[in-house]
Amino acid sequence: MSDRLRRFADVLVGYSGGVQPGDLTVVQGTVNVEPLLNELVAAVLRAGGQPSVRCEPELDGLLLGEGSDEQIEWLTPGELQDIEQADVWIVVEAPTNTKALTSVDPEREARVQRARQRIRERYLERALAGELRWVLTGYPTNGAAQDAEMSLAEYENFLYDAALLDDGDPVERWGRFAGELQRVVELLATKEELRFVAEGTDLTIAVGGDRRWVGADGHENFPDGEVFTAPLDDSAEGEISFTFPAVFSGRQVDDVRLRFREGEVVEATASRGEQFLQEMLGLDDGARRVGELAFGLNDAVRVFTRNILFDEKIGGTMHLALGSAYPECGGVNRSALHWDMICDLRSSSEVYADGELVYRNGRFLSL
Repeated sequence: MSDRLRRFADVLVGYSGGVQPGDLTVVQGTVNVEPLLNELVAAVLRAGGQPSVRCEPELDGLLLGEGSDEQIEWLTPGELQDIEQADVWIVVEAPTNTKALTSVDPEREARVQRARQRIRERYLERALAGELRWVLTGYPTNGAAQDAEMSLAEYENFLYDAALLDDGDPVERWGRFAGELQRVVELLATKEELRFVAEGTDLTIAVGGDRRWVGADGHENFPDGEVFTAPLDDSAEGEISFTFPAVFSGRQVDDVRLRFREGEVVEATASRGEQFLQEMLGLDDGARRVGELAFGLNDAVRVFTRNILFDEKIGGTMHLALGSAYPECGGVNRSALHWDMICDLRSSSEVYADGELVYRNGRFLSL
């Protein structure tokens, strides 16, 4: 595993983060990912960067269970300083217990999301200005493997396959994949409106004007493999049924079905977790609008794992996120929420662009 971890760290530091001599590089994770954190620090040092490590126990469940409202809304000075001072920020998310927050009152989770909104907006501002490079990644844990219904060894192999780390030179492979994604971006950049048709889904949404498509090629998420944009805020019309469970903050909501009118969710149902869904939709005015629309294009990710880092990249899927939009796409919707929900398009689906069929059963027809 050590050789794989070293390759993993080298790609995260050299390709994803692009660490240069002198860069203040925050390396953040919980104590269970210490082996990868060690390799990341070593890689940062080899690149000439200045590593700053944030390694903490998993305390979210304790804080939300025992903390006062003031305590759960508190932002640490260290995190605020990291946002303002870091050149590169590498975050490893890999909880040992993915169900730790299941019994937490949704209203308390909503408080946390609202409190952290200014942190998220500030790092997006700095990233857009070219002042901060950041990347989010995962790590094999028993909790993640159980969610994916795999053994730990199977999950480890899945992660490294999805990250293209066992395929020759991973940096060269990601460079070629970036070119594939760019061709999709160039196709979609010429379109004004998309219509998605599948079982339980007939959704039309505008993507033209000043909005831009972005190819996600491993520089902010790793592994990666999607193209995304920020749709026009008032454009979503129709309904969509999400094939996979919608997972957010450790909560699973099944069979989500949304109906949109003039860009806003006017009806939302679920067979399980509907109360949590409604609580998140009520976070603020922007939570009922679509902040992101994307196609998953990483064919090395084939199965649903209940980890959005991987699941939104599944080749042959689309996803939309309710809530905050990415400024780099020209998006203006702001919210404390950004909740990605995934629809499988690999069978019985069609996507029309400006009235023309461009995508069927998980594949673009002209690429």
